[in-house]
Amino acid sequence: MLKVWLIRHGQTEGNKVSRYIGRTDEPLCREGREALKKLSYPEPEAVYVSPLVRCTETAQILFPGKRLNIVEELSECDFGDFENKNYMELSDNPDYQEWVDSGGTLPFPGGESREGFKKRSLMGFQKAVSGCIRKSNSRAALVVHGGTIMNIMEEYADTKRTFYEWHVKNGEGFEVEIDEYLWQKGKCGFRVISTLPAK
Repeated sequence: MLKVWLIRHGQTEGNKVSRYIGRTDEPLCREGREALKKLSYPEPEAVYVSPLVRCTETAQILFPGKRLNIVEELSECDFGDFENKNYMELSDNPDYQEWVDSGGTLPFPGGESREGFKKRSLMGFQKAVSGCIRKSNSRAALVVHGGTIMNIMEEYADTKRTFYEWHVKNGEGFEVEIDEYLWQKGKCGFRVISTLPAK
């Protein structure tokens, strides 16, 4: 069995004021770094990360000295015209109101669609899992984004929930277990064990 920790990156300045931070490559804020230093995660054999600095910084704090395997497809969604803005700044934008009214299902103007983002996220996750299986790793951490985790959990979790119901806070996430044999046979074999970090 392969154990995987899906961990959302630490807090950034944009997160503090509820901005849509997708492709904006901002670092962790001071509070974010300090909060991560108080967390304790098990030691993984392999660490996979989004290329964005908030994820690489988080991984370096949680797993110092570990080699980071960067997977481009694990990046956060491209929020297009909404990028680096919050709901207050977008309140007079008719495109934003239309997106809200759709329940967040419409493509982001100038950015990615939900379907495109999900397909990319799952491709990145599959790359990480395949890498672990190839190297006979039994414990891996993925330090990624909230949206990336939500896509993975919506698709594979043995407990069915909608995309938004899988939201996690900064520095938190899920421990999951994957049956390598079933996974390679295309039968998923994905089981949610617990939320992270352990209380």
